[in-house]
Amino acid sequence: MVATQNTLPQLTPEEYFAWEAQQPQNYEYIDGQVYAMGGGSVNHSRIAVRLAALLDTHLATTSCITGNSDLKVNITGTTDYTYPDLSVTCDERDQTTTRYITYPCLIIEVLSESTEAYDRGGKFRLYRNNPALQDYLLVSSTRLEVDLYRREADQWLILNYQPVDTIELKSIQFSLPIEQIYRGLTLALDD
Repeated sequence: MVATQNTLPQLTPEEYFAWEAQQPQNYEYIDGQVYAMGGGSVNHSRIAVRLAALLDTHLATTSCITGNSDLKVNITGTTDYTYPDLSVTCDERDQTTTRYITYPCLIIEVLSESTEAYDRGGKFRLYRNNPALQDYLLVSSTRLEVDLYRREADQWLILNYQPVDTIELKSIQFSLPIEQIYRGLTLALDD
């Protein structure tokens, strides 16, 4: 999804919730500012839907919640809220919330040219402060390539997956061949 800043005055979290409920689209809320979430490409949508289905099926017999881009994530220790493309929480503190989750163990962003820098930089800086987050998966929508940021002790490891690799999401005990994500998609050719 593409985030663009809206020209509203700074809002309190309560004003943001009330205002956003009246809007036809979703808005992220960072440091009192709202950012419109724009649409993505066909590949972006197909990748997100495919991953959501795979995760939801894998977690069907658990109490974990799989969320799509309509599920807000509260940035731990702040009043900031984002809309990742996909998130999974298995934390019982998120089982009874109705507006957002706070303790995802897995966040997935499907990258586009306009969001890649933010998803890898500023957004990841927000997410990685959450002690519950174990895996942050970045999925290209233009080439067969996935990067996984995995928390190991007090540091983040970066694992890059290419064709024929199997992606391992330790946070939810799930593995899948990278090709399963990209089945049937038309990808840009590398120059």
